[in-house]
Amino acid sequence: MKKYLTLLVLAGSLASASFSAWSAESLSRSDTGQLRPAGTVSVTGAANLDDLQSKLAEKAKDEGASGFVVNSAGGENRMFGTATIYK
Repeated sequence: MKKYLTLLVLAGSLASASFSAWSAESLSRSDTGQLRPAGTVSVTGAANLDDLQSKLAEKAKDEGASGFVVNSAGGENRMFGTATIYK
């Protein structure tokens, strides 16, 4: 139970963090407004949560997304995660 709560908190913090202008913007679910979901991206092998978030942002940008919402994040030594991209 504690592990799931930790993952939920991590995913929430990833979803609410901001990025620099070079990448797709991290959005909360309520911020998606007029944007339409355009698929998902996933990454594995990130060193930490900041690295995971950066890698998800880069993949979202490569797909032409203007933003993304983190769906899941986990791992210990190697982080993994998925995000829904929005255009």
